[in-house]
Amino acid sequence: MHKKVIFSSQKAHILLVSLLLWLFSAPSSAQNRSTHNASVSKNLELFDEIYRMLDLFYVDTLSADTVMQWAIEGMLRRVDPFTEYYPEENDDLRQMATGKYAGIGAVIRYLKSEDRTVIAEPYYDTPSSRAGLKAGDIIISIDGKDTKGMSTQKVSQMLRGEAGTTFTLVYRTAGDSLCETVVTRETIQLPSIPYYGMLEDGVGYIFLSSFTEGCATAMRMALLEMKSKGMKRLLLDLRNNPGGSLSEAVDVVNLFVNKGEKVVYTKGKLSAANHEYLTTTDPVDTELPIVVMVNSGTASSAEIVSGSLQDLDRAVVMGRRTYGKGLVQMVRELSSGGAVKITTSRYYIPSGRCIQAHDYKHDGTESIVPDSLRKTFYTRGGRPVKDGGGITPDTLVARDSLGTGYWMAQASDAFFNWCTRYVRTHPAPADADALTLTDDDWGDFVQYVTENDTTVKADTLQKYCDQLHFDLKGELVTRYFWNEGSVRYAALYDPVTVSARALLKDDVRMQAILRKEASVEQPKKNKKK
Repeated sequence: MHKKVIFSSQKAHILLVSLLLWLFSAPSSAQNRSTHNASVSKNLELFDEIYRMLDLFYVDTLSADTVMQWAIEGMLRRVDPFTEYYPEENDDLRQMATGKYAGIGAVIRYLKSEDRTVIAEPYYDTPSSRAGLKAGDIIISIDGKDTKGMSTQKVSQMLRGEAGTTFTLVYRTAGDSLCETVVTRETIQLPSIPYYGMLEDGVGYIFLSSFTEGCATAMRMALLEMKSKGMKRLLLDLRNNPGGSLSEAVDVVNLFVNKGEKVVYTKGKLSAANHEYLTTTDPVDTELPIVVMVNSGTASSAEIVSGSLQDLDRAVVMGRRTYGKGLVQMVRELSSGGAVKITTSRYYIPSGRCIQAHDYKHDGTESIVPDSLRKTFYTRGGRPVKDGGGITPDTLVARDSLGTGYWMAQASDAFFNWCTRYVRTHPAPADADALTLTDDDWGDFVQYVTENDTTVKADTLQKYCDQLHFDLKGELVTRYFWNEGSVRYAALYDPVTVSARALLKDDVRMQAILRKEASVEQPKKNKKK
């Protein structure tokens, strides 16, 4: 046991030293290299001495791996939110890059009334759906281990594992039947494009949810298919897209602009971090009218795409101001195992602007770049655009004026459970368009929620009835027609999407926005039906 602790301590110490050297071994040109290196060495020796004393004298025996994890996380947390350490056994980095993980293919959530984890959404044609799991099924045990009181994170870890391995799952259905099944884990590929298709009047729609490996190729295929079906205009939905691969973002822009176009360039402390990214292949269509939908959840590579298409006057951007992540990370493997994702540069889109909105002080605090300090740049056609605060859409959409009461109702277990009960007692409609909620259904919903969640009041539900009707139908469509059906439903009926389709079909307005003299269109109130 003692030998194991010594080995763990040595490995953890080597890991931290390696990470520190990666982070601090390259001072900027303004620093004196010898002074900087001396400071690094001195502080590494200080840390080494403190840790050895802690390990030797502390009243309890501490896990070296745990203590080093605290030290690493504490250090990196003060740098910025994107510089992170991934232990060797952690699969998050691979999932982030590829969209793949090994598990059962389901979204889970915590159900307070049961103090257990429940299946929230099984993915189509995955181990979860093939095992017959449905939204609302309550997980009782995994390989004999009772899950009562377990966090969803712990349950998720138990559901994941090596592809091909099996486990015994005991769960309770909405009808209170106790079921047991053996589930085989598989490699799950989360689609970067959950849905694409033709809407109306030659409008094609693509929901691009992430920039994982191969997403540009998938998007090219989707575009070619829709063009063969008569697509004349494109609605590209990047809302809540957190980004991903920079090179995939360049390839997506390449679908709409000519070969040899500079899309983005990066600048860092080291010359190796400085790079220009140009389009390298022939485009699919350089004339297709495009509206790109964005919101505050649009970040990173999704901002490269929306911002580049804006800077090149190639698309109209519509929605809310984006997140404002203008930083680039590089993944470096560690000799002791694992990897570290380090912010190595800032990126600049075609107009020359960097859209980084957050100023990280490297002491655990941050501030937002004020609008007064945002500089003006110009698109290819001469339209003014700003740096330092994300991408400001050409056409702004008003924020929904939804209060705390709405969010409490929408996130309520009672909301979720009512949908579970509805699906159990109502056969699937022919398609999503055929799904209707009657006045009786709404009355039953109000009664059920208020009886089962005392924090939600009937007058609150009535106040937000339009929005909640939309949310209820969206949840039910997901239950009946999987995630693809849910995205298509939103594409057809979400009021922001409806406004975007109207803009896309208005050639005069589209051209006016893209002209040099056009100003940002101010938001109009949207109301869900």
